[in-house]
Amino acid sequence: MRGPIAPPQVPLAASRAEVFADLVQDSVERLERRWPQLADIDFLVLEVPRLEGRADQVAWPDDGVPLGGIVPAQDGRRARVVVYRRPVEIRTKGRDERAALVHEVVVEQVAELLGLTPETVDPRYGED
Repeated sequence: MRGPIAPPQVPLAASRAEVFADLVQDSVERLERRWPQLADIDFLVLEVPRLEGRADQVAWPDDGVPLGGIVPAQDGRRARVVVYRRPVEIRTKGRDERAALVHEVVVEQVAELLGLTPETVDPRYGED
């Protein structure tokens, strides 16, 4: 009888979705040091944004696919920040570039949710 190749807590291979979710979580953890109230916000990863509205409308208002979005708190539900995995992946090459864009999207969405500028949320915003 053979034993496992790696201990149970070590994944043999993480999926692209899991790796992406880790990038979002890393970004959130960076921001939570400065903004502890982010612990009260849910951060989600969805594959792609949904089109809202009529069937004959096939584009978002600004003619671009959003990279993220927010859902304000309402009816006892916590506020949510959503990052769309596929649009971000398509715009990046490699892990470092993807991590930088994920952080930019998270900062922008948190800023919108809190009514602040991205530079206030993260003073290093836009430096990359």
